[in-house]
Amino acid sequence: SVKAGKMPEGEKMRQCKQEEEQQQKEEKREGLIEFYSSYQELFQFFCSNTTIHGAIRLVCSKKNKMKTAFWSVLFFLTFGLMYWQFGILYREYFSYPVNLNLNLNSDRLTFPAVTLCTLNPYRYSAIRKQLDNLDQITHQTLLDLYDYNMSLPQRDWSTSSTQRRSSRSLLSHVLRHPLRRQKRDNLVNLPGNSPSVDKNDWKIGFVLCNEDNDCFHQAYSSGVDAVREWYSFHYINILAQVPDAKALDESDFENFIYACRFNEATCDKANYTHFHHPLYGNCYTFNDNSSSLWTSSLPGINNGLSLVVRTEQNDFIPLLSTVTGARVMVHDQNEPAFMDDGGFNVRPGIETSISMRKEMTVRLGGSYSDCTEDGSDVPVQNLYSSRYTEQVCIRSCFQLNMVERCGCAYYFYPLPDGAEYCDYTKHRAWGYCYYKLLAEFKADVLGCFRKCRKPCKMTEYQLSAGYSRWPSAVSEDWVFYMLSQQNKYNITSKRNGVAKVNIFFKEWNYKTNGESPAFTVVTLLSQLGNQWSLWFGSSVLSVMELAELVLDFIAITFILAFRWFRSRQKLSPPGPPLNSQDNAAFQDEAPALSAPHRFTVEAVVTTLPSYNSLEPHGPSRDGEVAHE
Repeated sequence: SVKAGKMPEGEKMRQCKQEEEQQQKEEKREGLIEFYSSYQELFQFFCSNTTIHGAIRLVCSKKNKMKTAFWSVLFFLTFGLMYWQFGILYREYFSYPVNLNLNLNSDRLTFPAVTLCTLNPYRYSAIRKQLDNLDQITHQTLLDLYDYNMSLPQRDWSTSSTQRRSSRSLLSHVLRHPLRRQKRDNLVNLPGNSPSVDKNDWKIGFVLCNEDNDCFHQAYSSGVDAVREWYSFHYINILAQVPDAKALDESDFENFIYACRFNEATCDKANYTHFHHPLYGNCYTFNDNSSSLWTSSLPGINNGLSLVVRTEQNDFIPLLSTVTGARVMVHDQNEPAFMDDGGFNVRPGIETSISMRKEMTVRLGGSYSDCTEDGSDVPVQNLYSSRYTEQVCIRSCFQLNMVERCGCAYYFYPLPDGAEYCDYTKHRAWGYCYYKLLAEFKADVLGCFRKCRKPCKMTEYQLSAGYSRWPSAVSEDWVFYMLSQQNKYNITSKRNGVAKVNIFFKEWNYKTNGESPAFTVVTLLSQLGNQWSLWFGSSVLSVMELAELVLDFIAITFILAFRWFRSRQKLSPPGPPLNSQDNAAFQDEAPALSAPHRFTVEAVVTTLPSYNSLEPHGPSRDGEVAHE
């Protein structure tokens, strides 16, 4: 104090000013990392300065505990209701709803592909002898089971030694899969056919066995269905034995289709392609050539496809098909014709007029649906030489499982690489494996229906048909006469010999069913903002204030936790206490330390500045400088 009194007055003023500036700099520097000292201080500052409605009431009414409790309950209840609404909005957003958009367009339309089949398999020359032998075996089987003497066509039954060996081989395989009757209730095989038993109490089917002679009876409630399925099973084996599939390609377009016109112009061979179906025989697909597709100039019956087809069953196989007529299917280009699914029959002696209406469906992919763009993300190999469809995927899935489980491929579906078609001359138990696998397929045990997804873009044709007698009673004479002159038409049954088919667009308008997201990010933000404004009347900046409150709360929590941890470390002892043995040893080794020593401790005590010293320094009211 003496030194301070001898210090010049100006020097002391300058020193005080420097200390004041230094303290202000330290205060500014410490303000960057300064946090609230308690949660209460943080909450009071937030409620006093936020723009959220109702928060200020929690501070203003703190002297009235009833009002404080009321506004606290109301404030947090409002927050709970708002976030409950937020949860509903988020749940709706992540359910990915869609809006269905229906558009009606008008334009000239590309004519679809049309597939027409004879509805009856043909006796191809490559397998004619085997089919004749199968007919003889079937004749004897029906005679034994039902006492029915099936009439067979007159043929040359004189055979060579090679053909006799082939007939015995076929007979041996047929006997391994015999057609039998079983009791309806317990399905127990009974030897022989007792005439005293009512035939209505029996089921008919055929026996299938594996390599271990584990057999089961493929039974049917209808004898017609059983005979057709049994005959078809052996017929498929005969087809699979043909080494070259081109041997079955016997197109007879002129003898099946008598007249073909599109848009008032005659069709030619460039307008159709031919393929063979095991059960529907010769099939012809019109307008399947992508290089020159037909386009309807106008809607109506005169601007479509018109066909006159032969429906007489001559040299066909009656045990495979029990109907007369033709089968027609309308489908898009680059899609296979699955006649079992989308086809319909044309009656003989009838003019069938089919009007079409095009309909396109466009689905949203990704999170909105499980559709696929091109099938590349579907875990099933496409065995067809066409674009992806759901039916293509399902049939490919079954065929791949057939090859994996049975060791051969089913004749109705395309052949995978490295596989061969099932034939009981090479694969004795394939029938047992096939029917077991078919039951699993229908029950979706194979997972084909789950793996195969719908395409995101697909085109369908809504059909409606009208029927009329053709030709009429007054015109049939001259119609059949002209057909006989032009197409060498010679038939005994005129009424069941021909049919006419007209396929056309009903109108140029076509419908497009599209999907659009019903709940986008913009919609979600808009709905969240509406709820926030409804419950608190605030804006986006108010949300930022709330986010700041959360961050400050987390920071204070870390700071308080750090301080608590440091205080626990200071209170803990520096090391473990010495036990009695250690003390004794220490006394023995250092007896000289037993005498007390005196230490001199010098402490420099500096008086801390008071809280008032943080206030700005300045001259006193007297204008004097106080010093000791």
